[in-house]
Amino acid sequence: MNTERQETAASAESDSGFCRDCLNDIDRPARRCPTCGSPRLLRHRALASLALAHIDCDAFYATVEKRDNPDIADKPVIIGGGRRGVVSAACYISRTYGVRSAMPMFKALALCPHAVVVRPDMAKYVRIGREVRRAMQALTPLVEPLSIDEAFLDLSGTELLHGMIPAKVLARFARDIEREVGITVSVGLAPNKFLAKIASDLDKPRGFAALDQDDAVRMLADRPVGFIYGVGPATQERLSARGFRIISDLQRADETDLMKQFGDEGRRLWRLARGIDHRKVVPDRGAKTISSETTFETDIRDFVTLEKVLWRLCEKVSSRLKAGGHAGTTITLKLKTADFRQRTRSRSISMPTQLAARIFSTARDMLAAEIDGTAFRLIGAGVSALKPGSEADETDLIDRRTAHAERAMDGLRKKFGEGAVIKGIAYEGPGKDD
Repeated sequence: MNTERQETAASAESDSGFCRDCLNDIDRPARRCPTCGSPRLLRHRALASLALAHIDCDAFYATVEKRDNPDIADKPVIIGGGRRGVVSAACYISRTYGVRSAMPMFKALALCPHAVVVRPDMAKYVRIGREVRRAMQALTPLVEPLSIDEAFLDLSGTELLHGMIPAKVLARFARDIEREVGITVSVGLAPNKFLAKIASDLDKPRGFAALDQDDAVRMLADRPVGFIYGVGPATQERLSARGFRIISDLQRADETDLMKQFGDEGRRLWRLARGIDHRKVVPDRGAKTISSETTFETDIRDFVTLEKVLWRLCEKVSSRLKAGGHAGTTITLKLKTADFRQRTRSRSISMPTQLAARIFSTARDMLAAEIDGTAFRLIGAGVSALKPGSEADETDLIDRRTAHAERAMDGLRKKFGEGAVIKGIAYEGPGKDD
């Protein structure tokens, strides 16, 4: 951690704190731990009372790939598809060249032509993400995942259990993840979700920052109103038109006046501008949608070719449903045209399914209705309205036979690799998986 930055974010009212590496207390001004010599010291006047955290894995996909391939550890790495795809993740080195997530690959490679490009391995990332999640849940049952690589945690009332304050528990967690899993995380500690999320971004990578209410009012003041979560370009424009350009404008405003102008949103903005957030940490909400998509190297317009790619995507979705113990009743087809217009079509089925054949049958019908000569650059398939996998419909003979056949193929793939069994329809296909 950058000690000077942390001391700026924290208050100078107190020099008490601890070393993030050996966890020993620091009760006097120091630039290094007197016990182990580490410069990674954490200080904040409210350190002993803060218990809500946001944990974010640092450049997760790229860090995992660097862990698994030391030859690229000191090189710029981009996780993504072909030149027609987008950047899934960028390591911190490549970010210094301006590369960012969701950026078109051609633009990223123009900015950083010597970058190492790695195809995303979602199965591996999910596996490692679950390992980190289990370690979080060992700290507290109040873990609210936001994505595969980040979550909110509430450690209130756990001090007796762990024998130390939540701040030290989190520092130990970050240290253990780095040693045992081989990736790094950043931690934000605060009285609420909004401030914890801000804090986790203050000192990346390998960061740990603490914020309290007084810190929030000061540090938010000069930020644009769009810094507040949920304030998109349209809302930001509305606010700006009424004289609210930076957060200090909202801080000076009267709550009632903001509510008259913007309704309930006005109350929310007034509170967040002061670092007030009453949302609770809600334990594992689970996945809402399981999907897979691919961007083509060249645009495709014919049904047969698209159909082959769609089958492969449905198999991936089915595999993820089974692995997660899910089934779903809403099938979604996603298409993006050559001119970047998106078409999304959904259809509900009578009973939950996790079978690739059932997902494909429904998605294929929707695809057939979209074939009108339009060239597509992307296709995706997904399943939502998720239920426990035990509720999957295998009641009729056809479904039971299909399920048995798919499980047999799943078993062969698990034993011999993904290419061990390929269904005829998917034997060829030009898509590049994202």
